[in-house]
This record gives sequence, C-alpha cells and structure tokens, in this order.
Amino acid sequence: MPRERLSVVVTRRLPDVVETRLSELFQVRLREDDTPMTREELVAAMREADVLVPTITDTIDAGALAQAGDRLKLIANYGAGVDHIDVATARQRGILVSNTPGVLTDDTADMTLALILAVTRRIPEGLALMQSGDWQGWAPTALLGGRLAGRRLGILGMGRIGQAVARRAQVFGMQVHYHNRRRLRGEIEDALEATYWESLDQMVARMDILSINCPSTPSTFHLMNARRLKLLKPSAVIVNTSRGEVLDEHALTRMLRAGEIAGAGLDVYEHGTDINPRLRELKNVVLLPHMGSATVEGRAEMGEKVIINIKTFEDGHRPPDQVVPAML
Repeated sequence: MPRERLSVVVTRRLPDVVETRLSELFQVRLREDDTPMTREELVAAMREADVLVPTITDTIDAGALAQAGDRLKLIANYGAGVDHIDVATARQRGILVSNTPGVLTDDTADMTLALILAVTRRIPEGLALMQSGDWQGWAPTALLGGRLAGRRLGILGMGRIGQAVARRAQVFGMQVHYHNRRRLRGEIEDALEATYWESLDQMVARMDILSINCPSTPSTFHLMNARRLKLLKPSAVIVNTSRGEVLDEHALTRMLRAGEIAGAGLDVYEHGTDINPRLRELKNVVLLPHMGSATVEGRAEMGEKVIINIKTFEDGHRPPDQVVPAML
C-alpha cells in the first residue's frame, strides 16, 4: 500500500516551476495570493503541516513554535538566512530546520557590485536627469563620479558571498581587504589577493568602499554602529546587501545628510519596509527593494534545494542543508 504523502504548507507564492514540482511530490497547500501570512495563519499552518516552507517574511519565534502542536517535523526555509526562525527552540521541540545556502552567492555578489558602481558613478542621478527631460547635453564637469580601479574595498564578512564580491572587485582593479571571524586559508587569500584585518576598526578607517556581507546574528547586530561609522573617511561609500540589522540605519542617515560619508547603496533595511524617510531624500544614496537574490535562475534553484531537503527528510534521512544552532 503506498505511503501517505507528506503534508506541506507553503507560506508565500513561489515560482510556478517550484510550485508545480512540490505539488507533484507532496500533498501541498499553496498560498493563493502573494502576501505574508498573518501570525494566526502561520500558527494554523504549523499545526496542520508535516513540513512548513516559510520565507524571510515569516517570523517563527519561540511563541509561534509553542503553538505549533506535535505534527510539524521540518521547517524547510525558502532562503539561506534563518534569523527569522528560532532554530534552537525548534530543535528542542524536535523540529528540523533546513535552508538553501550557496545558490544566491553570485546573484548577491553581482548586486553588490551593481550598487558600488551605481553610487560611485552616480548612475541614479544620471537616470533621473534623463527621465526628467532636463538634460542639456554633455559638460566637462557634469555628474563626475569616481573610478573603481585602485580603490580600497573592505569586505565585512568573507564567506561565500564576500569571496564572490572579492573576485569581481579584482576584475575592476580594486584592492581587496577583509575582516572576518576567522582568517581565510593562505591559498584563498592569495587567490583573491586579499589583505586580512584582525581589527575591524582599523580596516574601516582606511577603506574607500565598505561592503557588508555578514549574516545577522546577535554578535553582528549594529556591528556598524555610530561609533564605527564615524571611522569611515568622508569620501567613503558603504554598501549593504546582507541584513539591515548589521548597520545602524539612523546613524548612517544622519552622517550621510551631514556629508560625513560620501554615499551608500542599500538593498536591505534595519526595519524592513519602514525606511527612514530622510534616507529616501538623499541623492547620494541608492535604495533597492531587497533585490539581491531576485533572479529567475536563483529563485528556481532555491526551490530545488527546498524540494531536495523535504524529499530527503521524507526518505528518513537528514536534510542535506539542515541548520543546527551551532552553525549560527
């Protein structure tokens, strides 16, 4: 007699190819509209499912897990970051957590370089000028930006994405520097032509561009706080494509308005969609709506990883991308 298929609840609309394959393999309840579940809907989904497929917009904390009941056995997160999930509490309740690491490395690194170029070459200002119809023609001193070659790029967080950013920066002729919890192996440093800084303060004070590429953890919350931001040179640019909580957005806004930092490129924000309105007004800031992973290929590959994690779990094995508290 065939085994009953796992009950899977998906909290957001996913690419069609992913939803189709999930439906073929499991007993799936898909989200009809592309809006986040309310907390009540999320708790109800956790009670009825063997497997929950959430996204970064779902907060699965200890309180929600306490109401989940006994059926839920796997949270197969659609995304690499799991700071919205209380992994330790889930583990205590016998619920496994998996994620989708690695597939978005190149997409996020590409977006990091795009933001660096956009800010340093003043691309949005040029675009706005053209769209307004006010361009009067070329001028020798109009919209002067800065050349990337020879600039010092400081990378905060030298994991997969940080290293991918470093490889791209090499092509542009930038000098690569980095700070990380652990120093990279010598052969990796040599290949990336990267200089390690044990002191983040010392690195920050000497960089022309700072790229934030570290995860959100209790130890990285406001790692770039007001004191550390003040170490940046007035000509420096800061780019964040990791997590908004790593950067003190209020302090950054204040310093940008005061001319104490030359510019910023942000794809993530400390308070989600609640962005400081004064930040929106600045011409030297490029703001994107969390687009770092937004490629057709990347989102499909994320779905493939989710499916593999669920199928492996269904077959009685540990999901290949299982997350444990020690990894965080």
